[in-house]
Amino acid sequence: MEVLAGTRPIQQLSRRLDQRCLASLQHRAALTRRLAAGPSPTAGRLHRNPAVRSVRACQVAAGIYEASAVVVDELRVRAVAVRLERSNQVWRITALEIG
Repeated sequence: MEVLAGTRPIQQLSRRLDQRCLASLQHRAALTRRLAAGPSPTAGRLHRNPAVRSVRACQVAAGIYEASAVVVDELRVRAVAVRLERSNQVWRITALEIG
């Protein structure tokens, strides 16, 4: 959410996101920046001050977890889903969906 709000550089997450997730998040962040620069008075508040309300996680296989979270920002409540896979002692996000 911080990448989408423009408060965290995506490069800080690049080691933890696979290439597809990284490209998708970069694209969405660019769209959010474009929207925030528009005339809408609320667009600049998109993804601001996110707070996690709940998290659920489950192990689907050895070294693979899927999690969902409810995140509240200034304008709306969002669902976030991630798949984390462990490879070579490193956890990496291999699927990311932000509602």
